[in-house]
Amino acid sequence: MTDDVTPTDAETACFEAGIKFGSLYHQFAGTPISPASAGSLARAIEDSIENQPHCTAVTVDVREEELEEALAEASAEYTELTGRFLEVEIVVDYEGCEVVTRMEMEDGYPLMRLESVGGRE
Repeated sequence: MTDDVTPTDAETACFEAGIKFGSLYHQFAGTPISPASAGSLARAIEDSIENQPHCTAVTVDVREEELEEALAEASAEYTELTGRFLEVEIVVDYEGCEVVTRMEMEDGYPLMRLESVGGRE
């Protein structure tokens, strides 16, 4: 057993990815969204999160069918953004360790998970 408690670059990259998802989800949850604004909101989310350190790529796709279904039951022409309307991929590179993370619906819940960690020693 090692006494070294310093996080590895891969562990730090994973931590950074988690920070990006926490920021994305909690910064944008509740934002008004409609079919007309879905694309521009997705691009704004991508641009915002990509500003963060070590973030190399963000892809946000709005689940338009789910959005349309929610609006069919609403009294307004927009609804609040929640995780059920998004599919997201975030790529972080920290000191050569690339981490790919994803959020998508699983069993009715917007599950965030680690897809891969590359460049580990």
